[in-house]
Amino acid sequence: MKITKNYDLLRNALHERRQKLASLINSPAILWSGSSIARNYPALKLPFRASSHFLYFAGLPLENAAIRLESGKLELFIDDAPPSSTLWHGEMPKRAEIAELIGADAAFPMVDLKARGTGAATIALQDNLTALQQSQILDRPLAPSQSPAGIDLELAKAIISLRLTQDAASLAQLREAAAVTVEAHKAGMAATPKAEIEAGIRAAMESVIISHNMTCAYPSIVTVQGEVLHSEHYHNPLQTGDLLLADVGAETSMGWAADVTRTWPVSGKFSPTQRAIYDLVLAAHDACIEGISPGVEYRDIHLLAARIMAEGLVDLGILRGDVDDLVEMDAHALFFVHGIGHLIGLDVHDMEDLGDLAGYEAGRVRSSRFGLGFLRLNRVLRSGMLVSIEPGFYQVPAILNNPEIRAKYKDLVKWDLLEKFADVRGIRIEDDILVSEGGREVLTGELPTKALEIEELVAVNT
Repeated sequence: MKITKNYDLLRNALHERRQKLASLINSPAILWSGSSIARNYPALKLPFRASSHFLYFAGLPLENAAIRLESGKLELFIDDAPPSSTLWHGEMPKRAEIAELIGADAAFPMVDLKARGTGAATIALQDNLTALQQSQILDRPLAPSQSPAGIDLELAKAIISLRLTQDAASLAQLREAAAVTVEAHKAGMAATPKAEIEAGIRAAMESVIISHNMTCAYPSIVTVQGEVLHSEHYHNPLQTGDLLLADVGAETSMGWAADVTRTWPVSGKFSPTQRAIYDLVLAAHDACIEGISPGVEYRDIHLLAARIMAEGLVDLGILRGDVDDLVEMDAHALFFVHGIGHLIGLDVHDMEDLGDLAGYEAGRVRSSRFGLGFLRLNRVLRSGMLVSIEPGFYQVPAILNNPEIRAKYKDLVKWDLLEKFADVRGIRIEDDILVSEGGREVLTGELPTKALEIEELVAVNT
């Protein structure tokens, strides 16, 4: 609970965020932190994570708390811990101490919140218990967070406009998360030669994050099944010839995230086919990062990656045809199946609880195209945005063996040649990019991406 680092920076940032919100909305707003969820019996809880919207204005991961924001002022609502909790949880800070710490203008017990709920806007939380409490205190039904209405929609739009770009306090946190994430990935590479199953590498990576008093920003993906985009299994054995895809990111104690992916050979050496695809993905990665600057359409960055992937696959003989035609027909998406990236901030996919309201400019909707439908961000880039760049190549059986897809692309794909690349199940390379007035800054740039450097990091421990 105690803040000892960047204390003044945080206090000032919280004050400025509240003032900016006051200039954007006329109604009061109440934001809840949420509550713990029982794992399998009431006393055994899942790890608590406060609502990101609450964290943005309150700064601390308080549980069972709410804040009321109006005219730039903040009222904190939280109960003091009962004396009986001291035995189990130790001494907890009092309400007045917490209020002082976050710069609250007033502080009250939770029972007083009901009287202050009239006419307040909010954002519905994901857990049902808190969502029910929100509805009862505000005395009205709430729409899900991804489809807010009325004053809740206005609040969501205002918060999005603030959280789209990062201030100095959030950047300080994001840099810490990035630095620890880089260290974790290096530890994973170093642990590979002695690991027997994926879990051994996961353990090495997550131990670095835990040792810095951080948590994982999302369930770690550490897998030799790189074609499974969000695999959360770690039991597969590591065998010579396998590629290991690790998508692992740290989250600071204040909730700010990093998101990084690297792919490396378990043996410490890419095969010729693996190296060919890896270098293609890296070419897309590097070109997309180079293309980032204020005023650029993020959708165009995605299409740049699509074109580079299509051109490279033509050069390798996997695809055939004109590159522009292939991209227009979404042939590249047979292998590059997702969008080029997303916003990063307090959430690893920042503000996706608000659906496309956050990720898409007003008036824009998701495409129905195979090659564009998974694009999470469709906005003009502006200075202060933090985005991921994560091109990839995947051989997903459910896609490549689909009869309709086979028929549609039968003349564009050399299906028999794919057998030559059977040892490339999935490759992704991902970094966190800050859009700046000078163009861009790679917050995770200390982690190598070039194939030879990756091989050295793995092989040095053999």
